[in-house]
Amino acid sequence: MKNIKLRLIVMNFLQFAAWGAYLTCIGQFLGKVGLGSYISWFYIAQGIVSIFMPAIMGAIADKYVQPQRLLGISHLLAGGFMLVAAYFGIEATHIAAANAENVEFVGNIWPIFIPYLISVAFYMPTIALSNTVAFGTLTRANLDFVKAFPPIRTLGTIGFIASMWLVNSFSFGLELSAQQTYMQLIISGALSIILGLYSFSLPACPITAGGEKKSLAQRLGLDAFVLFKSKQMAMFFIFSMLLGVSLQITNGFATPYIESFASVSDSWFAKNPTMLVSVSQISEALCILMTSFFLIRFGIKRVMLIAMFAWVLRFGLFGVGSTETTLGILALISSCLVYGVAFDFFNVSGAMFVQQEAPKAMQGSAQGLFMLMTNGIGASVGTWIAGKVVDHFCSWQGGHLLSREEFTNGWQDTWFIFAGYALVVTIAFMVLFRYKHDPNKMSHIGE
Repeated sequence: MKNIKLRLIVMNFLQFAAWGAYLTCIGQFLGKVGLGSYISWFYIAQGIVSIFMPAIMGAIADKYVQPQRLLGISHLLAGGFMLVAAYFGIEATHIAAANAENVEFVGNIWPIFIPYLISVAFYMPTIALSNTVAFGTLTRANLDFVKAFPPIRTLGTIGFIASMWLVNSFSFGLELSAQQTYMQLIISGALSIILGLYSFSLPACPITAGGEKKSLAQRLGLDAFVLFKSKQMAMFFIFSMLLGVSLQITNGFATPYIESFASVSDSWFAKNPTMLVSVSQISEALCILMTSFFLIRFGIKRVMLIAMFAWVLRFGLFGVGSTETTLGILALISSCLVYGVAFDFFNVSGAMFVQQEAPKAMQGSAQGLFMLMTNGIGASVGTWIAGKVVDHFCSWQGGHLLSREEFTNGWQDTWFIFAGYALVVTIAFMVLFRYKHDPNKMSHIGE
């Protein structure tokens, strides 16, 4: 297993680079081809397939196909269907150009959406599969994955950021940069195919004979619903779902919002929204290092409250931000910096809390339930509601998502509604969630 860490770094870099190429900027492209009102659909699709596909592919990896091979097959399929979506994206671009004078033009969503849906259905399980490959490979190389994996995973976030910068900065011969065109889908598809082929060169991860057998319900975390008998755990999961509503809102609408200022100003930030939003991922990479300290020191209730208040700031700062003034730009940058606390203190600390509180025999199922409530149900419902709110206050005009004429500042109203929601959840959590923190008990997480 020569240079095994380097090989796993390459795997993680490509794993998240393929995602970063479109996750935060696909809304800009959709708006340019008359599909702006369907932005939420693309994020809802990701949330829905995240509910069941990782469990299905995990079961296959456990019994039938070695994880590194299944990782390769999944990426080849994900990349292939993303390229199909890009092909129809090219057609949609030509159709939109032919209807440029028609301000009410709406494109046909299905040719792009269906292959995109199939692509993300195969991509989302690869996040867990890549972790399985990394953990197993490091263990067989007699390396402590608890110490060796975090730096490897960090390179995944760097890959995500690098991909965002790529699509933001290059046009690849087109009039617009890749963040605004189908090129982001081509880049994502190409990276997935490269990783798919590369995965077959990784060391074999043998299928373990026997072992604990888990049903699909267990893998989805459905058997962990028994934890709802505990009032404390029930409240935690309910609030996790309520906070999960916020998770994908800014991924879907932050870049169209920032780009909207390009219609009234020549600011660098308005022209490079994906680059600006990448500050969020940089903050996320840095804040993940602080989560264990804060959780052990202050306990889950205070850490979750910090995360919830960070979401209030995230949305509120977007509401007062703009690319037209120095203070407005600082507000946007501050919103991106706050994202690391909002995301990590919720997701990472929440997962650690579940690991510590759930019975040992049910820890895996409890983690599945946590993901189901947050990234599945919460994020999907939240994105759907966010899409309705944005469509009510804003509309696509000349390729930009601008406030409707009947509202003085529709975008500001939109962000303040999201901030108000997060504040209500924060106050309710502060009052209703009761938990006595034990630093000694929390410090033994993972032992």
